[in-house]
Amino acid sequence: MNIVILAAGQGTRMRSALPKVLHPIAGKPLVQHVLDTARTLNPTKVCVVYGHGGEAVPEKIGRENIAWAKQEPQLGTGHAVMQAIPHLDKDGVTMILYGDVPLTKTSTLQPMVQSANAGKFALLTVELDDPTGYGRVTRNEHNKVTGIVEHKDANEAQKHIHEINTGIMCVPTQKLSGWLSKLQNNNSQKEYYLTDILKMAVDEGIAVETFNPADEWETNGVNSKTQLVELERILQETYAEALLEQGVTLMDPWRIDIRGELKCGRDVSIDINCVFEGKVSLADNVRIGANCVLKNVMVAAGANIEPFSHIEDAVIGADCRVGPYARIRPGTVLAEKAHVGNFVEIKKSTLGVGSKANHLSYIGDATIGNNVNIGAGTITCNYDGVNKFQTIIEDDVFIGSDTQLVAPVTVRRGATLGAGTTLTHEAPPDTLTISRTKQVSLSSWKRPVKKIK
Repeated sequence: MNIVILAAGQGTRMRSALPKVLHPIAGKPLVQHVLDTARTLNPTKVCVVYGHGGEAVPEKIGRENIAWAKQEPQLGTGHAVMQAIPHLDKDGVTMILYGDVPLTKTSTLQPMVQSANAGKFALLTVELDDPTGYGRVTRNEHNKVTGIVEHKDANEAQKHIHEINTGIMCVPTQKLSGWLSKLQNNNSQKEYYLTDILKMAVDEGIAVETFNPADEWETNGVNSKTQLVELERILQETYAEALLEQGVTLMDPWRIDIRGELKCGRDVSIDINCVFEGKVSLADNVRIGANCVLKNVMVAAGANIEPFSHIEDAVIGADCRVGPYARIRPGTVLAEKAHVGNFVEIKKSTLGVGSKANHLSYIGDATIGNNVNIGAGTITCNYDGVNKFQTIIEDDVFIGSDTQLVAPVTVRRGATLGAGTTLTHEAPPDTLTISRTKQVSLSSWKRPVKKIK
């Protein structure tokens, strides 16, 4: 089985330098959604026909297991499929999909493949209240499909037909090659219409079987930013409905954005305006507060992510508490029952079981043991302007407020660092280490006053 994805359109109404099929919905380019669906059908060959934007499309999507065919110049949909023919298996069937129609379901396409495998011409159609601009499906008195007439070429009677061609079809490959070779461009656009092959099939006595999607929006394409936003909302609504069906509590299903893959356990609760990017896993009894952003994150059972927290490429352990207003950067691992509080930033560090950094601190390139308390205003000074260095804090350490740990440095088990300490050498175990200048009060000092001009 072959799948051809037409992705050469310019998309002038998008008013963007970015090729139309690379505009994202739910965190992925439009054409990537189509490719992901195509691969669920287990094709032997996938060919993407590109044009506008040049190499930007294959460079963004990648070339692995995809044949790329360039359409230049762009002379219509029939001409586009002609460019794919050399890349396809000659036997079996070929399905035609569109890079700017991202929401078609696998369940809609599978019956079409079965029909084409039986030697039929499988066509996806939909009934529209307002079919203006779309090609009309014509039928005879026996309700058999006889052809497709483009809107520009339709007469008044044909313009009143509400069944329209979506462009999605599946046909025997050998027949497709022969039909394409016979296409002509004697129409108002001077283009080679792919839809003309349907009339050829009818003339040869090939049975045409039509299929309809479960939801009309499965066939909606994107030609403008307005349509892009409309499909974004439709897709987010379907994601939210799926989460609700599996028992996730959403405070408002219309205010969640999933831009990747979100997996949830039992009794997960998600507040409003949360964004999930990449691969995110939320285990049982996880609570996500309002206005959080999680990207490529694993959150273990019972963890509580407070509002306005930003977590990326990190692992959050069981029963942890993060936030509000925390930033957890890539490479961070929080062990069970760790606490990271408001306005704390952690980067490429591990925080051990029960350890806490509750206020206004920066922890970078650090390995922190169990039951460690990080006081407010603590900073690991991990960067000398060129290189990064490690800080090691062993178990049961107490770090006083406003402490600077100048890496590379180690704080041994059970040590205490007094508030205001700047640590440049190893702190011994079970010992108070402190570095302060002597406190002095000057009774003769006078506060400056503003000079009168």
